[in-house]
Amino acid sequence: MRKRPSRALVPALAASALFLAAGCSADPGQSSAAARTPDAGASATTTANSDQPLAVAAAPAAAATSTAVARPGTAGGKARKTSLKVKSYDSHTRRAVISAVAKGTSSPSPTGTPTPAGTATPGRTAVGDVIASAPAPGAPDGLLAKVTKVIGETADGTEVQTAPTTLDTLLGGDDAKGTVPVDPASFDVERLLPDVKVSWAKTGDIHSGPEGTKVPLGSLRVDVATKVATAEGAPASADASVSGFVQVKPEVDFSYGGGASTAATASTASTASGPGAAYLGVSGDWTSQWALKGRAGATAKPIRLPFAKLHADPVLQVGPIPVVVNLDLTCYFEISGDGRVTVDVEQDLKGDFKAGGTFGTAAGWTPVNESHMDSSPVRTSVTTAGSVKAALGAQATVGLYGAVGVTADLAPYLRGEAAGTVTATTPVGSGTKSDVAASGSWALYGGLDLSGTLQIQLAIFGTPVIQHAIPLGTLHREWKLADGKM
Repeated sequence: MRKRPSRALVPALAASALFLAAGCSADPGQSSAAARTPDAGASATTTANSDQPLAVAAAPAAAATSTAVARPGTAGGKARKTSLKVKSYDSHTRRAVISAVAKGTSSPSPTGTPTPAGTATPGRTAVGDVIASAPAPGAPDGLLAKVTKVIGETADGTEVQTAPTTLDTLLGGDDAKGTVPVDPASFDVERLLPDVKVSWAKTGDIHSGPEGTKVPLGSLRVDVATKVATAEGAPASADASVSGFVQVKPEVDFSYGGGASTAATASTASTASGPGAAYLGVSGDWTSQWALKGRAGATAKPIRLPFAKLHADPVLQVGPIPVVVNLDLTCYFEISGDGRVTVDVEQDLKGDFKAGGTFGTAAGWTPVNESHMDSSPVRTSVTTAGSVKAALGAQATVGLYGAVGVTADLAPYLRGEAAGTVTATTPVGSGTKSDVAASGSWALYGGLDLSGTLQIQLAIFGTPVIQHAIPLGTLHREWKLADGKM
């Protein structure tokens, strides 16, 4: 398991960091027109026709250290691929060392073509430059920043002072939209319970996990089996346990519409006023199969027990710009009830989900919350009177460059309840046996809750700052699995 550095806190709602700096001129106070032109190592690839939307796709492995540079307010200052690299970054001081990759290095070129081994030459940066960087040393979540000061040259490159910035300084008036699947093999996994197994499958007939486990291409599966506390006074035969699996095929949804931005012209500098539209979310196919057995020691307040945490930093290639997405997934089960009912139930569930936030200039940020599920009971049994509810779910968080933007909690559940009475009547003065009558009913329900929040960090798009977290609202559905009389 890869141990990740702790993330530094950024100022209120600050953009998490696509990263900074590229350019020329060692003297920030005397940057000439020549010094402000793109560096000689930069790719000639630009967005030649602003009327065409930028392509959005998963960045190839060779682009894992790529950067893009923009020079807002200058002629030809649109974002483009560059040979500059972030050699190091200090999240506490916000200082970075930028290096230009010379022809003799072994690092991938902006197009992904390796070059012969050699050494790096000092980078050239100027005040006002903006660079987007894939994950780099000291910036595991990727970085987005602008250069505020050129400090000087070091053996590794040019040291600069940086400040947070937003995506609109790079994307400007461009449009981009796409849905990109997340490679299941890219997740770091932290197992929180002993009997947790993780499986995945990807193209090329590559599989990881217990032998015999079948996982569809592009999917990630987490199995768990564990005992849970038994209700006080329950017989030994009522030992409680939860077992099953969650299988998800995660995708990141990203879009940006530059309708509210004004692009720079050759003769005048202009300031971007933010996008006209934006969207960030997580979606995917969902499959789960799980069982609850026994008399769980439940309480009225749900008890949640996480059993696995997963993290990935997929890089989206948005035209020439590497956009780093941070995706966390926490799998858990949750039990509530009165601790009196004994159940033996199992449920299969399949469907899809989508959760995120969408921005428009008229309505601002609004939630997106969708899920379509089909379920079928495998076995159903309820005894004694009482109630219980158990969920096997996942909480997903998605953000950009270290700043969480959307939190979504998908919780499919089982709910069982039983009610009944027992009466005994013995005739006064008679020696006959008592008449005992029992009556009651039981029912089992399947359901799902999808909830979450939009965070203020979504301002990283360059939109107005969200003053407080916005609830996604709760999408709630429930259906009857089985019922009966007793």
